[in-house]
Amino acid sequence: MSELEQLDELISCRTEEGRKSVEPCSIVIFGASGDLTARKLVPALYHLFGAKQLPAPFRIIGFARREKSDVEWRREMQTALNQFSRTKPVDEQRWEAFAANLYYCQGDFSETGAYKKLEQLLNSFGNESLRRNLLFYLATSPSQFAQVAEQLHDASLLHRQEPSGSWQRLVVEKPFGHDLESAEQLNGDLTRFAHEKQVFRIDHYLGKETVQNILMFRFSNSIFEQLWNRQSIDHVQITVSEKLGVGQRGGYYEEAGAIRDMFQNHLLQVLSLIAMEPPVSLDAEAIRDEKVKVLRSIRPLNSNDVNKQVVRGQYFAGMLDGQLRPGYRQESRVKSDSNVETYVALKLFLDNWRWSGVPFFLRTGKCLPLSASEVRVEFRRTPHVLFAAVSNKKLDANALTLRLQPNEGISLRFNGKVPGTSLQLRPVRMNFSYDTEFGAYTPEAYERLLLEAMAGDATLFIRRDEVETAWGIVDSIRKGWEGKSLSNREFYSAGTWGPVAAEDLLGQTGHAWRDPHPIQ
Repeated sequence: MSELEQLDELISCRTEEGRKSVEPCSIVIFGASGDLTARKLVPALYHLFGAKQLPAPFRIIGFARREKSDVEWRREMQTALNQFSRTKPVDEQRWEAFAANLYYCQGDFSETGAYKKLEQLLNSFGNESLRRNLLFYLATSPSQFAQVAEQLHDASLLHRQEPSGSWQRLVVEKPFGHDLESAEQLNGDLTRFAHEKQVFRIDHYLGKETVQNILMFRFSNSIFEQLWNRQSIDHVQITVSEKLGVGQRGGYYEEAGAIRDMFQNHLLQVLSLIAMEPPVSLDAEAIRDEKVKVLRSIRPLNSNDVNKQVVRGQYFAGMLDGQLRPGYRQESRVKSDSNVETYVALKLFLDNWRWSGVPFFLRTGKCLPLSASEVRVEFRRTPHVLFAAVSNKKLDANALTLRLQPNEGISLRFNGKVPGTSLQLRPVRMNFSYDTEFGAYTPEAYERLLLEAMAGDATLFIRRDEVETAWGIVDSIRKGWEGKSLSNREFYSAGTWGPVAAEDLLGQTGHAWRDPHPIQ
């Protein structure tokens, strides 16, 4: 190790020292026969076990309707792990040690007797912590969240006022409601049986290492924080693009559309992290307070604003990666005359001191050329005075790009002189790559989120007021779309970067979308 690397090692700040400890507990997964359990949850728990990050002791209980034994469920989970593990082949000895902690409880979510069986299973473990410290993961339909919470409460497995020395927590998957009214109803139903601090609303996007790093980047580097305001920044672009179409999710997408599926959660979460004020501490509530303030500062959109500041789009058949992709209306379980948006782009303003007058452009869509998530912060241009005589066009603006996935990294774009006798300028980039710099693996989002839920750290989870504020924004946009069909300028070919109307949205103010590209 060089002298400089040794110095870097000495001055690194290890925030993990303040992390909450993970106590012995039992994890109960409702919906244990589902795809989420097989693809994400059990593999994540297995990897945490392999990294010695799970508490000792621990138990994992799968709860579902189908009749099966512990041995059968373990065998199913081993098959899933062989398919979905990020480390292959699966270590047989490690699997055997992990699988000894897996149990199965058969029952219907509505049956009181099934929860009695669950209680008996928990009591059979002997260790008091395994009986009293309980993480309930609701990998079920949202319509069943309240039913499961009520049954757990009635069985004395979930206490709104937690007994001293023990804890119970509910982890619930999105979608958390489909509009403001349903979200408020669901929040009300859950908090009848659990305190808000016990409800962990999961958005896997917040578990991504690079999304978490937005906070570290912003608040541990003073050179950028000085520029993070309306005086220096011209505008911000946030792009979450997907190459895939809706595939077999046509029925779900007909109800959700891009604005419910991606904007209400992922895009607004990234926006809040980029635009938030420095929290008073790294405490979960301090961070979530600042995120909510950002959402509440978004300028309300009436129907007229929606027409001017929001574009929706829908893909039709086109070529992508050399293959003909079907149009959205030709996808399974999609109406032949559907007006559901597979693309949405918005121009938003934050009415606060830091960001007054700075437009935030957000977009997401399916069947786009590249799957990528990135934030581009474009700074104000320099006065075109000094180089007017030697440059026949405006100098490119300085920009900072945070690539969240794939090719995770940060790129700073500025202008430099081309070597030679002439005074020629050209944009150049300074690139930082996570993979090149750190080399270590990036844990799956669910690994981090499950660990934080067990530790009781809600920083990476969504609070009630955050959910409801986001739905209020979405509802106002959807109201502006009522009774309006898609126009010709809102359709786009699969394999392109979206409809012409989205280009018009930025062109009105002299801006243009910067399409993602791999950071080399």
